[in-house]
Amino acid sequence: MVDRLIRITTALAVVAVAVVAAIISYRHAYELVHSHGEAGTTARLVPFTVDGLIWAASMVVLDASRRKEPAPALAKWSLAVGIVATVGANVAHGASHGVIGALVSAWPALALVGSFELLMTLTRTAARHAAPARDDERTTVEQPEPPSTEPEQTPEQAVLAEYLASLDGPGRPVSQRYLAEKHNIDRRKVKQIITNAVDAVPA
Repeated sequence: MVDRLIRITTALAVVAVAVVAAIISYRHAYELVHSHGEAGTTARLVPFTVDGLIWAASMVVLDASRRKEPAPALAKWSLAVGIVATVGANVAHGASHGVIGALVSAWPALALVGSFELLMTLTRTAARHAAPARDDERTTVEQPEPPSTEPEQTPEQAVLAEYLASLDGPGRPVSQRYLAEKHNIDRRKVKQIITNAVDAVPA
């Protein structure tokens, strides 16, 4: 219960920081795009493409991690490009105010990227904790079948048993050819097995 409460509160804090950082980072990117010749819908949508790329790439990396597969190279490349772009845009926005201004302006972008990664880490950890429980349930439900204690018959014993059983049935006993084909034994061997069995029966 305590662990779950910790994960929930941590996730809420991370999401809150991510939302605030995303709003500030968007505003910085919007003002930068607007000041460099873009206006209207284009200026409003370009910042979404940057942070949206980071989110999409993070989701692909997370999905690969949950499936225990290597992350696609394109997802890693897109994530790196998105991080560089959002940090660069925020730095450029505050560069006119000197080094301190650039660092202050870059902080929301860094907080946004960090929040993304923290959220991904929480999700990966929850998936790893859930996986052993499913494995234990599967082990409990699927019990291996006990090994058979009955000795396996050799082909010769199977031929003899089937021939003797056919003697008590209606009609003639099974043919030697049938027994040879069924048990993949040479017909002369089948004949020898039957002859020996007949000779062993007391008159």
